[in-house]
Formats: sequence, C-alpha cells, structure tokens
Amino acid sequence: MPDIALLAVFLPTFFFVSITPGMCMTLAMTLGMSIGVRRTMWMMLGELVGVALVAVAAVMGVASIMLNYPEVFAVLKWVGGLYLAYIGVNMWRSKGKMALVEGQTAPSVGSVELMTQGFMTAIANPKGWAFMVSLLPPFINVEREVAPQLLALLGIIMFTEFTSMMAYATGGKSLRVFLSRGDNIKWMNRIAGSLMIAVGFWLALG
Repeated sequence: MPDIALLAVFLPTFFFVSITPGMCMTLAMTLGMSIGVRRTMWMMLGELVGVALVAVAAVMGVASIMLNYPEVFAVLKWVGGLYLAYIGVNMWRSKGKMALVEGQTAPSVGSVELMTQGFMTAIANPKGWAFMVSLLPPFINVEREVAPQLLALLGIIMFTEFTSMMAYATGGKSLRVFLSRGDNIKWMNRIAGSLMIAVGFWLALG
C-alpha cells in the first residue's frame, strides 16, 4: 500500500507545480482558443501519456541516464519546437489547419496531430524530466512495494495535470468568445499563433 502521509504531501505539491503556467498549460490555452475545449482534449491525452512515460522513467532511473546525454533531447526539442512554431506562424497568417476562418466554427485539425503535439511537448522538455527525477523519488518509500506507490502517484499526476489543462483551455475558450463578439478572427489567429510560436521556442530553447 502507498504511504498515505507521503501522498497527502505530494498532492498539493504537484498541484501547485502543475497549475503554474508552463509549456503544456500555454498550449492548452492556445488550443482552447483556436479549436475549443473538446478538441483540445486530444492534445491533453497525448500530453498525459507523455507525462506518465516521463514519470515512470524517472522512478526507474532511465531519466537520470538520459539527462546525462543532452544530445538525446536536442533533436526532440528542436523538431518539436520548430513544428509548433511553424503551426503558430501559419495561425498568425490565418493559414493552415489550426487557423480560424470566417464562417468556420472550428479548424479541422486531426486528433492524431493534436495527440502528437501534446506527447512531443511532454517528452521533449528536459526541465520536465529533471523535475520528475528530483520530485518523485523522495515520495517513494523504499520499504514498500514500488508499483502500488507509483500507480498512486501517477493517478495524482494525471488528475492534477488534466484539471490544470482544462482550466487553461477553458480560459482560452473564454478569450475566443470575447474576441469573436467583434468578429476579430484575424486577431484571434494572431494571438493564438503568437502563443503557439512562444511554446515552440520555449520547447526548442528550454
């Protein structure tokens, strides 16, 4: 059984970290503004899978090995970052699948593409790996079975990450509703595109 006392400390600790603005939260807000909360949940699914993978790797010690070889992240960071920035530029110019068009309720971006964005953003972030390596091990009681404790921690991580992303995506949707009242589709695309470009550079240069 997991250590209840440790879980009670981990829950508020991770929630505070999760709700803090970051790449994934900014991406959730951006997509909430451009494609709506329901479609953004596909990105959230990919992000949650990526975060779970990083968390498991951190507990197993794989992350510490990967962090000693930063070149492993270089390709992931730059490919993922440039891809997001490319999407952002197209959105800023009101072009591409992610951009809003007059008379169109929502962009026709695919679910797989959205999941890939979330997954890449989660696993290509060295700071995320470093955070998991430093945060998770202290909450694992070595005198107990690791698997149940890891499952409990993953449950908390998934719940807090999803809750935080939903909050940001809902905020993005609210911004979209506010801007659409004046039919400012161009400005909506530019704001969403600028945020997407920022996430791309954040990922590539982080």
